[in-house]
Amino acid sequence: MTVATIKKDSLDFLKDLSQNNNREWFNNHKDRYTEAHNNIIAFADALIGELNKHDRIETRSGKEGMFRIYKDVRFSKDKTPYNKHWSCAFRRATNKLRGGYYLRIEPGDSRVVGGFFGPVPDDMKRIRQDIDANYEDWRKVLGNPLLKGTFGNIRGEKVTSAPRGYAKDHPAIDLLRHKQFLFRHEFTDDEVLSPDFLFIANSAFRNLRPFLDYMSEVLTTDANGLSIID
Repeated sequence: MTVATIKKDSLDFLKDLSQNNNREWFNNHKDRYTEAHNNIIAFADALIGELNKHDRIETRSGKEGMFRIYKDVRFSKDKTPYNKHWSCAFRRATNKLRGGYYLRIEPGDSRVVGGFFGPVPDDMKRIRQDIDANYEDWRKVLGNPLLKGTFGNIRGEKVTSAPRGYAKDHPAIDLLRHKQFLFRHEFTDDEVLSPDFLFIANSAFRNLRPFLDYMSEVLTTDANGLSIID
């Protein structure tokens, strides 16, 4: 069985694009773009297959999960027209499985990211209530050897002070201040181009499951552990 891999030219195209980020160069190298784009889609297809062996993924294909290489520059100071990375997102299926996975491929800056990028207000309220009541459980989950060994500490934007209704000296103020709940693991170019990268990336995502599973329970049950999801 042939294992999906990321081709060297898929990275080389991005390197050249970063030095020639203009429409004329891009149009003159559209064939390279198409080949590289198809390579990343095929890799994302294979990654979805691996993810579905240990999770349920709503994203149906690599193409569906891919972000466009064309930038929206309306609100950006950087007016170059193209992103210099490939990226894909994979959503977990059903309302009972929360969180998601993100893959970014960029020369010198490739990574997988997972967790919660922008919880809606109701979810944020529920998360903070659980941190307040069960912060020792949070410490245990965040200290899980697989999770911590792969991703290190939790990341994400925070409010500048204590959220409204919580004391600044709360024993879990570091967690209560979070607006995002993210984990990130970086890869070298050699790792990205290795024949085992499909399994390496999938393994990293699988090691995120202790956190995603805990958060799914927090966001789909009430304080008594009863389901709030139909």
